[in-house]
Amino acid sequence: MDAPLDVVLIGGGIMSATLGSMLQQLEPGWRIRLVERLDSLAQESSDPWNNAGTGHSALCELNYTPETPDGGIDITSAVKVNEQFQLSRQFWSFLVESGRIPDPKAFISPTPHMSFVWGEANVDYLRKRYEALRTHPLFAGMHFSDDPEVIRGWAATLIDGRTGDEPVAATYTSAGTDVDFGSLTRILTDQLVEGGAELQLGSQVTSLKKDAEGCWVVSGKKRASGEKFTLRSRFVFVGAGGGALTLLQKSGIKEIKGFGGFPVSGEFLRTRNPEVVRKHAAKVYGKAPVGAPPMSVPHLDTRVVDGSASLMFGPYAGFSPRFLKNGSLFDLFRSVRPHNLVPMVQVAFRNVSLVVYLVSQLVARRSTKFKELLAFMPEADPADWEKITAGQRVQVIKKDPEKGGVLQFGTEVVAAGDGTIAGLLGASPGASTTVAIMLDLMGRCFPDRMDSWGPVLDEMVPGHRSPLAKDPAAAAAHFERTDKTLQLDEGQQRASA
Repeated sequence: MDAPLDVVLIGGGIMSATLGSMLQQLEPGWRIRLVERLDSLAQESSDPWNNAGTGHSALCELNYTPETPDGGIDITSAVKVNEQFQLSRQFWSFLVESGRIPDPKAFISPTPHMSFVWGEANVDYLRKRYEALRTHPLFAGMHFSDDPEVIRGWAATLIDGRTGDEPVAATYTSAGTDVDFGSLTRILTDQLVEGGAELQLGSQVTSLKKDAEGCWVVSGKKRASGEKFTLRSRFVFVGAGGGALTLLQKSGIKEIKGFGGFPVSGEFLRTRNPEVVRKHAAKVYGKAPVGAPPMSVPHLDTRVVDGSASLMFGPYAGFSPRFLKNGSLFDLFRSVRPHNLVPMVQVAFRNVSLVVYLVSQLVARRSTKFKELLAFMPEADPADWEKITAGQRVQVIKKDPEKGGVLQFGTEVVAAGDGTIAGLLGASPGASTTVAIMLDLMGRCFPDRMDSWGPVLDEMVPGHRSPLAKDPAAAAAHFERTDKTLQLDEGQQRASA
């Protein structure tokens, strides 16, 4: 057989594109091939209409700052997520400065981030959250107000139509972004191919086996013709979104044992009416309903896709046994194994409130769902809004030594002990924190190369060694540099004026 490839990337989304781009900078001579089951890239979770594109940095997402039993606010997760997103900004800035991304406006736009709540208890919570974050170097420039007129100046759609009887509050920062991860995926992949990588579309991977020489044999078929293909590679990355669990199970690595998946589907309301879109220029997050998963935190978002602005509201959660939007109705059932059956059953019994919430969302009428938008935007007109189906999210179910099966939110790296294969499970805030995830993955899979890669990594992601959260001067310098390189500074100055 031909000499094995150095890297096979399974899945044509932001995860594979980012890892491939980083590895190509570190090892320009490596042979890399990206294999995607669909006929074009970024059609699942990376597609801009399948995710919120928030550029998750915890500026507005309230689920990252839970209230503690003593009434305080825990900002640990918020700081971690923000810091991870800054590593993504650093890598994107490196690609812009080196000419590999010609125009950052093709994928990232300055967009204010806001949190908005109503009711006395929620107003008190948001005030405490603001006080806990406002002096932190990664959250500099955040504003708080419980004055409806001030909030009207930030986003009039949140206030217009309210009676004024109920207390409201909001935080506002101009440092937020909207990210089109579909566009970014295509930009990175184009650069990969220009650098010598191979792109194989319309190809379904069906088998992962290790041969006698320690290489992975990646087998599958062309979806259009049924023609079979076989690849050999020294390293395999499974970045196939919801499809990653099944493929990692097929690999037979012991590290995947005990893992299961809980698929959650979703819908958004979207308007492209220019008059409505002009009235709202922000991403606004509220508080999740009781029992809702973190990924179902309601938000009213400005989205910029292909240079055109729209508004999205949601998500409305639902259930589908598919692990991919373009997947099979049998995905969930095929993922059940003897080693993950007990954890999956335990999760089902321990998350009754989540099940109740999903059922309520499934049976809710359109008029009932629209009332949730009216809570954010009282003067919204149903005639302006259409329903769109979001991407599938597969939440991680894993075996905990003490608790048994637990439902985990976030992204999980699963890597074989010998570092020859790795994959990602889980969902938000994955896309925004891809660079941090890949740094972790490379450290686990290529530990013997990290020292030699150090100088190049320092150039690509200057903050990967020292957390920005602990160095206010470095954080300020980072924001100044990446704002300028990514062309965010002018838009953010206008937004804060």
